[in-house]
Amino acid sequence: MPTPLSASGAAAVIAVYLLVLFAPGLLIGALAGARGWLLAGLAPVLTYFAAGLAGPWFAQAGIPFNLPSFLAAVAVLAGIAWVAGWRRVAVEGVWDRRGHVAVGLCLLAGGAVGARTVLSGMGRLNAVPQGYDAVYHGNGIRYLAETGDGSLVGTGTVNWYPNGSFYPNAYHLVGSLVYRLTGAEIPAVLNANTVLLPGLLALSLVVLVRWFRGRAVTAGAVALVCVAPVTLLYEALNFGPLLPFLLGIALTPLVAVVLDGYLRRPAFDTGFLLVAVAVGLLTIHSSTLFGGLLFALPLLVAHRRTLWRLWPVAVAGLLLGWLQLFGAIGLAAGPLPYNGWPTAASTNTAVGMLLTFEHVAPHPQLWLSAALLVGIVLWQRLGPLRWVAATALLFGVFAVAVLSSGHPLVKAVSRPWWNDPYRFLVMAAVPCCLLAAHGLAEVQRWLRNFAPRWAWVAGVVTLAGFAVTTNGLYTTSNAVIVRPGYPSTGDIPLNTGEAQAMLELARLASPGDWAVNDRSDGTAWTYALSGVRTTAGHFDPALPPADYVLLAGHFREYATNAAVRDAVARLNIRWVILGHGGYPRTAVRPAGLRDLDGLPFLRVAYRNADAVVYQLVR
Repeated sequence: MPTPLSASGAAAVIAVYLLVLFAPGLLIGALAGARGWLLAGLAPVLTYFAAGLAGPWFAQAGIPFNLPSFLAAVAVLAGIAWVAGWRRVAVEGVWDRRGHVAVGLCLLAGGAVGARTVLSGMGRLNAVPQGYDAVYHGNGIRYLAETGDGSLVGTGTVNWYPNGSFYPNAYHLVGSLVYRLTGAEIPAVLNANTVLLPGLLALSLVVLVRWFRGRAVTAGAVALVCVAPVTLLYEALNFGPLLPFLLGIALTPLVAVVLDGYLRRPAFDTGFLLVAVAVGLLTIHSSTLFGGLLFALPLLVAHRRTLWRLWPVAVAGLLLGWLQLFGAIGLAAGPLPYNGWPTAASTNTAVGMLLTFEHVAPHPQLWLSAALLVGIVLWQRLGPLRWVAATALLFGVFAVAVLSSGHPLVKAVSRPWWNDPYRFLVMAAVPCCLLAAHGLAEVQRWLRNFAPRWAWVAGVVTLAGFAVTTNGLYTTSNAVIVRPGYPSTGDIPLNTGEAQAMLELARLASPGDWAVNDRSDGTAWTYALSGVRTTAGHFDPALPPADYVLLAGHFREYATNAAVRDAVARLNIRWVILGHGGYPRTAVRPAGLRDLDGLPFLRVAYRNADAVVYQLVR
């Protein structure tokens, strides 16, 4: 596995990620007129807005994406925000000082518990995420950092060369800045962002409650509740890990905040923030914007008489985000196969999964269910946040349909999320957390009625009692669910021997060298860990490049096959690296990469029990 990382080193990587994530957005948001909780909540998505726009548009102009060019983009957007922000964005809701402090403490506690849960499951910050999708994100971040190619097909070239494949890249662009600033290994960069996700989600939900004039106890409760459900963040880390999707989910509630702000007071400042949040989510992942619009759909219905005011925002968003929008449309209409997921449960079972926060975990989270039940029964007491109940119903119905029905219409409508039950359970859990937090707030209200002067005691008793009865917000059981996604031993896609071979290849290879590898073993991670490009940069076998197909099938014919020699020269191949494991576990080694020992044009440069590196001798 990657080299050891000390606790202080891990803390430094996380601190740098926090700085990169918040500093640019705080500047842009403050100049646009945002203040207080609103400014803090919007800062990360404004940073992704700046990076997600800068990378692709700079690529169109032939400008590399790096720290100086990113700061230039931030400066331009900050100037626009300053022009827009002559009128301060009003912040709704009144909390006293004690309320602000209490919510802040709950937010810190929720973020700390969530980070501890994730880190405990990982084992260490630079553990390699062993899921199917992580290798793409790791290779993509290294590619952006080394090449500066911020185009929307750039990260795809690590696997679908030479032309790449569309993928929104704000997550990777920000990650590449952190990688360049820290020099940390790619797994540590990936995981530093993941550790921050529970806190980002908690912050977004606190801002949502604050904006819609919710009680401080509700905001404090939601900051704790949202880091507890296993179906919200933790199963998706075991399964995917679905990293850009989860990042987008953590920021999704902010759509409702800026949308309501604009529709109640259409102006340059509120319009700027709405465009920035919407485009920012789009640049993280296409499905995030669609999910955000669904999240806010009941709110849009409530504002239906003033929806015509959105046309300037829609035009501005289209002009800024058309590269991502048309890229997503082109991908959906392209040749990439889409079969959807098989039906996973009956309707009754799916409803049970939704209400008990139990999917693949062995036990239901019944205390969360109890809080949710109270929140559902008393939903009318949510005041201006009542629309969240409709969002919970909408997402819940959608999740149940995906889990229990294989109907073509369900698959078609859910295509932006690949008809993936994990993703729909994640989306449904977010508004359910708000309802559960409301349920706890109503318990606090009931206790407060016995001693009105000791309302704060009722709040402490309620929230502390919830934390105790859930065994620390289910942190131990949730970490157990995360852990299988980050193993370091056993029959895993990338094992220690393969990682060591990659590090040795980094020492042997010259800049610009490529290596032939097998898509179905752990060597797909080679570029992220060593910096040496390989013919396969992802486990995904869909639409493989012609050169990979040729080399995988015929590389051992190098001495006699002119087409193979041409491909080797074209890609500057100097090495072969073969490993063990990967996806799928039952994969058979391609014919062109079998029995390479003893071939006259190859020399064994390094070997261990799990991997071998050959040098091409010409």
